Amino acid sequence: MPRPTSRSSRTASTAATQDLDDPSLYLNRELSQLAFNFRVLAQAMDESVPLLERLRYLCISCTNLDEFFEIRVAGLHQMQEMGAPLPPDGIASGALLNLIHTRASALVEAQYQYWRQTLRPALSEAGVRILSPESWNARQRRWLKQHFVNEIMPVLSPLGLDPAHPFPRILNKSLNVVVLLQGKDAFGRAGGMAIVRAPRSLPRIIQLPPEVSGGPHDFVLLSATLSSFAGEMFPGMRVKGIHQFRVTRNSELLLDEDEVENIAHALQDELRGRGFARAMRLEIADSCPNEIVQSLMENFGLAPNAVYRINGPVNLNRVTAVYDLVDRPDLKFPSFTPRRLPDGDEERIFETIRSGDVLLHHPFDAFGAVVSLLKAAARDPDVLAIKQTLYRAGKDSVLVEHLIEAARGGKDVTVVIELRARFDEEANLGLADRLQEAGVQVVYGVVGYKTHAKMLLIVRREGARLHRYTHLSTGNYHAGTARQYTDIGLMTAHPEIGEDVHRLFQQLSGLVPSFKLARLLQAPFTLHAALLEKIGREAEHARCGKPARIIAKLNALNEPQVMRALYRASQAGVEIDLIVRGACSLRPGVPNVSETIRVRSVVGRFLEHSRVYWFANDGEPELYCSSADWLERNLLRRIETCFPILDPALAQRVYEEELANYLADNTQSWLLQSDGSYVRTSPSDDEMPFSAQNALVARLCR
Repeated sequence: MPRPTSRSSRTASTAATQDLDDPSLYLNRELSQLAFNFRVLAQAMDESVPLLERLRYLCISCTNLDEFFEIRVAGLHQMQEMGAPLPPDGIASGALLNLIHTRASALVEAQYQYWRQTLRPALSEAGVRILSPESWNARQRRWLKQHFVNEIMPVLSPLGLDPAHPFPRILNKSLNVVVLLQGKDAFGRAGGMAIVRAPRSLPRIIQLPPEVSGGPHDFVLLSATLSSFAGEMFPGMRVKGIHQFRVTRNSELLLDEDEVENIAHALQDELRGRGFARAMRLEIADSCPNEIVQSLMENFGLAPNAVYRINGPVNLNRVTAVYDLVDRPDLKFPSFTPRRLPDGDEERIFETIRSGDVLLHHPFDAFGAVVSLLKAAARDPDVLAIKQTLYRAGKDSVLVEHLIEAARGGKDVTVVIELRARFDEEANLGLADRLQEAGVQVVYGVVGYKTHAKMLLIVRREGARLHRYTHLSTGNYHAGTARQYTDIGLMTAHPEIGEDVHRLFQQLSGLVPSFKLARLLQAPFTLHAALLEKIGREAEHARCGKPARIIAKLNALNEPQVMRALYRASQAGVEIDLIVRGACSLRPGVPNVSETIRVRSVVGRFLEHSRVYWFANDGEPELYCSSADWLERNLLRRIETCFPILDPALAQRVYEEELANYLADNTQSWLLQSDGSYVRTSPSDDEMPFSAQNALVARLCR
């Protein structure tokens, strides 16, 4: 690795002293997260991106915003009610909710304006049409009406509102229509307002037959169909208005884990009510009369800063289904074949790992190597035990099938399943049941701490001795995300790492004291302190006039002590480059505080998910990969692993591919400014355009 450089002119004696607790030195996490969604939307607007991929990015920005309200905004309301202390930025929850509304409204307006004015017309020109009611011809309208009557209306249960029929329960993020009626029904009741809920069993995208539409890729949104034919459900009455709406609710599950006897049963009880938890946001058609909006606000207990007027379909994220329904390679990213282990290595995978550590860089390296390792372990008669953590595994996971195969084959299999993995709770409960039925010992982790570590341990008898084979990763054991997320995985037979992982599993499955680990850093015990120590060490090197540098690649950063340590290191003269995909609360470029800190976010074809930490260490660099971001929750309230890359050649590879490569990106990088805004990079006149992700695809894949 290259010897790092540093500003020799910066010393502790010349660095200005400043209160590092000053709120002005920190950016708000929630507003920073919203800024990330603007960067995702910018990908959708990038004309160099294939058209259907632009559609996908638009839908991702919508889905991300849903989750933002479900989790982050819900958390703010809870903190406001609890009187929680102010965050480092000093913005109180009430004021922050107003700021969020302003920024989120701007994001929503940008999303829908781009959809209406640019993306939908461009898709239509390319032969992929999402048809609005005003564009339907007579034949299309007849077919859609018949489809509504035969396939949709029988599933609907419209509810007229009166004292005997109070406002129905509205499921989280479900499509609903409020219908304003005039006339009298069969019982002589005067028309007023009715609610039509679209069951989740109905597909949100309807594909028109080519013989009806005239094209192979013509679609209509369910919401458009409901709005056009709602009158069919109220014969004899006049429809005065039809307005779509959608409610986003709190989706954070709160368990008092110290008070429950069985966390699985308690979680099942919580999940039953999740879809009807407290409302956080109302999306309503902009044509809806104010009095109706006011009525909905009162029903859901929402303030004006939680209402979003929508000029378009309120369920825009559902258009993402078009991406999978349209087979147009010319409108998508070019396909590529990930690199595989050399022929024969997968068949002799234990021998391969024993001969030297194996580094995997997903998605450029195939996830199949991990599958092959577990498959070999399940079928090898010399393998005695398998232990694995599962946070998100995905539907129909082949890894789970191999774990079941191993248990049924008589091996001792232990799986630590995190039941509280957000939005995967129900899937993980079902997974736990399947594994237990097969004879797997299932552990739910540790009360009060989510198990976010990614570990696989295989114990194999070789001659007279037992050997341990370990896989550690920055990403989940999920074959789907391994094709879409960038992550680093390490397969090793290093005895000290194997022993460390063995001890971690002991901690997770039994009541044992904290161990001193030889190679791994672990949250919540040693990782946080180690980071502070290593950052402080770089600062001391800089104060002594030695070259000092820190490079870290993360998903998010907000832990106050780490940020203050980085500020002190910058004041000492340490050159610091942070590659932070999402929210970053650290403010770079502040005079006398963070002048030597640079923060960039890379948004491209793949979701940047790997965590890599590099410290110059006076010419003896240390490189770690981790499951943990530099967030309070990860460092202090979760079980995480941080593992060193000990092989110099592999460490160099990670440095070049995950750090230097991304610092050189001048097309998909966004630079964080000291005021909290992001500026997209572009090549200078004497530079060639360079995309870090595209370079890795070209270099590593076929």
